[in-house]
Amino acid sequence: MKRFDKDRLVLALGAPLLAIVAALVITSGVILTTGKDPFHAFYVMIDFGSKSDSQVWIINKAIPYYLSAVAVAIGFRMNLFNIGVDGQYRIAAFFAAVVGGALTLPGIIQIPLIIAIAMVVGAVWSGIAGLLKVTRGVSEVVTTIMLNFIAASTVGYFLQGGRLAEKDGNLFHTPDLPSSSHFFTIPTNPDPVWGTILVAVLVGVAYWFVLGRTRFGFDLRAVGRSESAASASGVSVKRMVVTSMVLSGGTAGLVGIPTLLNKSYNYGTDFPAGIGFTGIAIALLGRNHPVGMALGALLWGFLERTGNQLEFVGYAQEVVGVMQGIIVLCVVIAYEVVRRYGLRRQQRQVGEQLAAQALKSEKKAEVSA
Repeated sequence: MKRFDKDRLVLALGAPLLAIVAALVITSGVILTTGKDPFHAFYVMIDFGSKSDSQVWIINKAIPYYLSAVAVAIGFRMNLFNIGVDGQYRIAAFFAAVVGGALTLPGIIQIPLIIAIAMVVGAVWSGIAGLLKVTRGVSEVVTTIMLNFIAASTVGYFLQGGRLAEKDGNLFHTPDLPSSSHFFTIPTNPDPVWGTILVAVLVGVAYWFVLGRTRFGFDLRAVGRSESAASASGVSVKRMVVTSMVLSGGTAGLVGIPTLLNKSYNYGTDFPAGIGFTGIAIALLGRNHPVGMALGALLWGFLERTGNQLEFVGYAQEVVGVMQGIIVLCVVIAYEVVRRYGLRRQQRQVGEQLAAQALKSEKKAEVSA
């Protein structure tokens, strides 16, 4: 048992270390091809990213990224590819902003109501893809991509003056939320940390507990591993598919909440887009683990924050995008390499044990003879 635990620890640490080394080497090579010094670039990034205002910015940026990654990871654990998180959170945030802007209730009622509306809209939007998959056999990849376009078009239609939005300069946005809808912040210097970080923490804990410590989570993962085996054990595959898509969409509905309740206080044409696709990369980066995805979200925020500083000191703006892609690829490849190495090592150990037992049996037979 001690040997097994030691090997497992070595393999667990080997994958991220291999990914980090490979990413640094490849990124350095890319920067060198542009005629710049990679070590100076890393120094600038670390120096700027360690400043207090950058740290607060990174944490706040990582909150919606983390929620998006969890939404994607729920589908991944079920072997489903929910590529529609981007459309789900945008239409959810829009309708939550519309309802929140039309009401003036005490914060203890208003804030949970806005969050609940966002989760319900996201769950319904994602549930459409789940229903189409189990009733018509349509791939969730196709339906969620199409639903992204429908969500964007729906929001664009209503986000106009005279409908559900109002004009403010060159922008259109929903009516501002009342002050009772503003989520609390955590005082830090120079800027505060968004209080919705607690929402992200609760979602991460719920994700870990439900999928890793409950019968439902076991059934969900079992269906993802083998639908036929899960069905033979009495699990309803169709019900699990729809349920997982609904849970993924409900979590996706929370992605826009940090921006809505802690920053913009309305949904406008400048509302952040593309977070759903970033969540896919972070889920892959964090290997669908709640802690791994949190670290991945912080790393993504760090790269975005420090990437702007690199541009100021003469580095190409595209360097950060290249670095993000290289890191994700290195993590995926490194974990697969380590997994295969661990499997071969385990097979070799089993073979050696069987050979030793066979040799021992032969010796006993010779002695008996």
